[in-house]
Amino acid sequence: MGEETGGKYVEPGGEFTRDQRYIATRITEDGRDGYPVEPGRYRLAVSRACPWANRLIIVRRLLGLEDAISMAVAGPTHDARSWTFDLDPDGRDPVLGIERIQEAYFKRFPGYERGITVPAIVDVPTGQVVTNDYAQMSLDLSTQWRAYHREGAPQLYPEHLREQIDEVNAVVFRDVNNGVYRCGFAGSQEAYDKAYHQLFDRLDWLTERLTDQRYLVGDTITEADVRLFTTLVRFDPVYHGHFKCNRQKLSEMPVLWAYARDLFQTPGFGDTIDFDHIKRHYYEVQRDINPTGIVPLGPDLSNWLTPHGRESLGGRPFGDGTPPPPPVEPVDPAHTPLR
Repeated sequence: MGEETGGKYVEPGGEFTRDQRYIATRITEDGRDGYPVEPGRYRLAVSRACPWANRLIIVRRLLGLEDAISMAVAGPTHDARSWTFDLDPDGRDPVLGIERIQEAYFKRFPGYERGITVPAIVDVPTGQVVTNDYAQMSLDLSTQWRAYHREGAPQLYPEHLREQIDEVNAVVFRDVNNGVYRCGFAGSQEAYDKAYHQLFDRLDWLTERLTDQRYLVGDTITEADVRLFTTLVRFDPVYHGHFKCNRQKLSEMPVLWAYARDLFQTPGFGDTIDFDHIKRHYYEVQRDINPTGIVPLGPDLSNWLTPHGRESLGGRPFGDGTPPPPPVEPVDPAHTPLR
């Protein structure tokens, strides 16, 4: 489910099918897979460009796990081999000492043949990748790392709402999170048409659901909101044009646009978004869709800060908790409308 490396994305003549064979090792309180919860032991490898990695960045920040799990940030572009740590001064992650995330994969699985994806969690003492199963990773941050959550951390995956959250996550993944890729990487008109209609039918369903309630499940922010947000925030800069998801822009869908702005303006969401990295990744890397590699200058980002009006629907963003403090790993101010 992460952003894979490679130069070809469109499968001629067919539907895009995402390889979901992930490294399923888990970091748990009881250490059942050999990797117990231990602050300072693990490093989360991400790219701010990647929507799947963005989820982990948000959850880690909302829960206050920055001191417990460090973060390695790869640049927005990659080649056919791997994401690279080209943002660091010497081109190496300062903790792992590697140039490419693939080195952590190969250290545990020599000759690893599946996608070299982010997000991934690396065991710092051994330098080996532990897991790249991003969906389970974010849930485990909520359920297995509770002893290290900050005071006032929200409950993103509360037990009494898990069934509903799982149901919403399943359809949102199929039709929206992965749906935009099924549009963009479609290899035939038929495949594109099918994905396009499923995407916008689901966005209409979400519009109806969110018309009278502030958040997707319950009256507080949950894992479901995190997962939808990272697709919505990329919709106008990338998916509308680059992936041909062009029935409407997000900014032309009043309910979803207000919902996305509400989350963007919530601490822990918008302050993780690097619009420059997002655009550079899709437009520079996916050359079979954008052969010239030209990165568009738009859209205007200032409207993300306009009033959204969704406070009138009630809801408590953090439940009985509190907002996270300012980020310790801020986005470049030139890459965000937040100042």
